[in-house]
Amino acid sequence: MASLLLPPASSLLSPSSAAAASSSSSRHRFIFPSIGNLRKSSHRRKFFLQAAPAVLDESPVFDPSPGFQESHDVIAPLKLKLLSVISGLNRGLAANEEDLRRAESAAKELEAVGGVVDLTKHQDKLQGQWKLIYSSAFSSRALGGSRPGPPTGRLLPITLGQVFQRIDILSKDFDNIVELQFGTPWPLPQLEATAILAHKFELIGTSKIKITFIKTTVKPRGSYSQLPPLEVPQLPDALRPPSNTGSGEFEVTYLDSDTRITRGDRGELRVFVIS
Repeated sequence: MASLLLPPASSLLSPSSAAAASSSSSRHRFIFPSIGNLRKSSHRRKFFLQAAPAVLDESPVFDPSPGFQESHDVIAPLKLKLLSVISGLNRGLAANEEDLRRAESAAKELEAVGGVVDLTKHQDKLQGQWKLIYSSAFSSRALGGSRPGPPTGRLLPITLGQVFQRIDILSKDFDNIVELQFGTPWPLPQLEATAILAHKFELIGTSKIKITFIKTTVKPRGSYSQLPPLEVPQLPDALRPPSNTGSGEFEVTYLDSDTRITRGDRGELRVFVIS
């Protein structure tokens, strides 16, 4: 069998192709350096690879401070303890002397860990509607606590519903909102109403708040919700009893994003949660 002889590859290329191949070969010779140059280039790449981790190690990494974590770990169980002590006391209406002592002790523990409240820096935490879950003053069986107020009981069948404080730090509005149920003779339906005691507030120092009474608005609810609201304005100074100045003060002794403890100017202990 005759052998098939092929001409050299260069002879198969046209002059222009040969020139391109020569140029391509030249480029390849430039891309792939000699062994000596390769060693030098490899040495340089090793240098940069070794230096890279040092740059990455210097990048800032978020690491919560141990003090912050420790404070949270201490406060959380104390808050739970306080809530457990006052649960089942019907906001203090069902509290006896032993209940009052236990609630006072649990509140003091939380206040001690939380530290001094500075409302000049954290007034924004007051914003919102807060639900009252405990008041030591309610143990007196009067809705006014240590202040004059209607009694609860069979002689005047008033049932206390939810109690809220609505605070607006921009307008300085401070409203006490009380849901009430009044007993009515059969066959009349039970009378339900919401009383809104409107106040204005101002800071006194760093942790005290002074509130000044403006008016009371009573809004019927339930079967009587179609009745118009009744507004009771503030009494003139000449007709106001000496014990009712229309203002009051209290101190915020603990405050975070969802829990607030206050102590009134007559020693009342109150606990609120954000609603």
